[in-house]
Amino acid sequence: MELQAQTELVVVRPPKRRLRHILRQRIRQTYRYDTAFWRMSLAGPWGAGMFAFALAALGMPTGLGAAVDTLSFAAAGTAALFLTAHLAAFLLALTGLPIPRLFAGALLFDLAAIFLIFYQEDQAFAISAIVSVILTAAGALGGLLLGWFAAGKASLRLKAGIAGLMALACLLAAVWPPDGSAVPAGSAEIRADSGTLPLAAADPSEPGGYPVDAFTYGSGRDIWQPEYGRHVGLRSDPVDASAYLGKWSRFRTLYWGFHAGALPLNGRVWMPQGEGPFPLVLIVHGNHLMEDYSDDGYAYLGNLLASRGYIAVSIDENFLNYSVWSGIPDQDMKVRSWLLLKHLQQIGRFADRADTPFSGKVDFGRIALVGHSRGGQAVAMAADYKRWFSKDATLGGMDRYNIRAVAAIAPTDKKVDDQYARLADVSYLTLQGARDGDVTDFDGERQYVRTSFPGRADAFKASLYIADANHSQFNTGWGGRDVSYPKGILLSRQGMLSPQEQRTIAKVYISAFLESTLRQNEEYLPLFVDYRTGLSWLPETAYFNRFESGEMVAWARFDEDSNRLTLPDGGTAKGTNLLWKEEEAKNRGNSGKGTRGIVLERTGDADSPSEVSAYSLNWEASAPSPENGPIDMLSFSLSDRSYELERKEGEASREELDIEVELESGNGETARVPLSKFMPIPRLPETSYTLHPWLDRHLSGGKYKDPIEAVFQTYRLPITAFTAENAKFDASTGIRRLSFRLTGGPGRVMLDDIGAY
Repeated sequence: MELQAQTELVVVRPPKRRLRHILRQRIRQTYRYDTAFWRMSLAGPWGAGMFAFALAALGMPTGLGAAVDTLSFAAAGTAALFLTAHLAAFLLALTGLPIPRLFAGALLFDLAAIFLIFYQEDQAFAISAIVSVILTAAGALGGLLLGWFAAGKASLRLKAGIAGLMALACLLAAVWPPDGSAVPAGSAEIRADSGTLPLAAADPSEPGGYPVDAFTYGSGRDIWQPEYGRHVGLRSDPVDASAYLGKWSRFRTLYWGFHAGALPLNGRVWMPQGEGPFPLVLIVHGNHLMEDYSDDGYAYLGNLLASRGYIAVSIDENFLNYSVWSGIPDQDMKVRSWLLLKHLQQIGRFADRADTPFSGKVDFGRIALVGHSRGGQAVAMAADYKRWFSKDATLGGMDRYNIRAVAAIAPTDKKVDDQYARLADVSYLTLQGARDGDVTDFDGERQYVRTSFPGRADAFKASLYIADANHSQFNTGWGGRDVSYPKGILLSRQGMLSPQEQRTIAKVYISAFLESTLRQNEEYLPLFVDYRTGLSWLPETAYFNRFESGEMVAWARFDEDSNRLTLPDGGTAKGTNLLWKEEEAKNRGNSGKGTRGIVLERTGDADSPSEVSAYSLNWEASAPSPENGPIDMLSFSLSDRSYELERKEGEASREELDIEVELESGNGETARVPLSKFMPIPRLPETSYTLHPWLDRHLSGGKYKDPIEAVFQTYRLPITAFTAENAKFDASTGIRRLSFRLTGGPGRVMLDDIGAY
């Protein structure tokens, strides 16, 4: 049997030719899975990406305006997304993955772009990655929902219901968290105290009776702000700051049209109509984005002060501010203060000319400086200008300008040439919000400590700490966020005072401060001694104030040495049944406040819970007394630091700490009064800066991780309260002993600046 062999011819492509064929096939089908549904869904990733680009535009202004910047960034972002999505789709097609590739490419673009936008701002990998994933996921979900709507497979009623829910969610996102105050524990109790009478004086935040003229002076060549350019009212002379400014970039010169050797003197003026002369008030902003001008943000103060009979001038120093494109000049802090002095000289020259509105109107013997942020430090430096500018020949004739008062809103306090400003015989006021996301430490307290009155008994210093106030809302142009976008969206606004409420506080205190210091109007002085006297003028929140005048005779400041047993003027200290030590007061960031105090800790470990803990100051003869008469008032500052024990123990104290104050007079009689009779120990506000506690600990290198700052509250106890407890107690025979008796608790407090009036 014959077998017939049959063969079949099989053509086998070479491997390389087959691979090329497969790749060509896949490339031709790049958009195979990007159906109409997925193409419509691309709107979601595009929206998420453009939201991030818009935030980047707001954080990197060009000076052309927010609308132009946002549209430019959105156009660039759209082009980048288009190219990236198509490139990603091409690469994904080569893999053969059966997915909508344009949509996937758009998501990959969002992940990368949003991460980079946030990372370059904060340089925190984890935060940038989390934000990127959240926003990208939101864009994807929104896009899918939009594609589903467009597909037409759902009923009209269902679509309308979902659309309504989406609209409601958008509305809630826009208004939540709401503005408004959240009163911390203890503030309501302070408000209910009936021992403090409200002031009978008129509300200092209300306009006065003077009509106001507003105008500007400036270089006349400003290319960005016409009020200092072609529409300027008075021409001023440029000043040469090249001796102080080390780094002034070419871009900065290109942007502004001038260099460090020809800085302009630009100012917005609010002047009362009338003969005068009127006190002069200079207001200066701090560091903000250079291209987002800051000097017009204090018009609310300028108009108010002018209506009350002050010449108010808001100083333009925008050209010294930070720019994403050119950084910030070296020694900007020194030049900020130097420029204030040059403005005083310029106004002096205007006043000497009969053809200017300043002629015969300015009282150079009554000058106040008001500053915000870095401007708050600059005004203190300007008042102490000889520390930095004693050899500056251009500052001749400064004795003509008598700076009597300095007010600082959320000031910085950094060393300049290894020195700090020290104010002598200049009244000082500082305001600070506990929700300040920029200057998180109460640096104004450091300048408060460095203010003294060796030659002026009528001068004083005061501080106000505001539980629900932030940094930016004191300036109408800085918005509600304390840091620039995109990072600014991570800060919480829940429970924060509204912008109007916050500016009301500034108007009340700054106006009253000027009345007290430039006009010696004593009817407003109680406001600085005890904020409760002005609560009818102030928004609802918790306040803490500190006060000291040149009339106070110090008994103990704890700064003279590190020996806790001795006091100045021969006194001694003693502690019983408590832990007590002298240490430096610390701010939120654990840096020193520049002053020491005595820390008293009642541990609660005594054999009997009713046993009293006591800290006493003793004098063999008597405590120092005022030169002009007997003691009328006991004064001290106290900070409640019991929260430190609660952190350590992991739970709150079971019982509140109570303090009684006891005095022994020279005739051997004692009298004791509870501190709560005058003001209960206020619980410090606890701040949540960001949208989540994890962000508080990690955003900006952990800048927001400490929720509480141990600020001081001043107590003033009249001697009459002690004589009411014991008629035989006679302060005119001197004071031999002062005791602080602690019960309840456990608890920890810090005392400072103990003295008498």
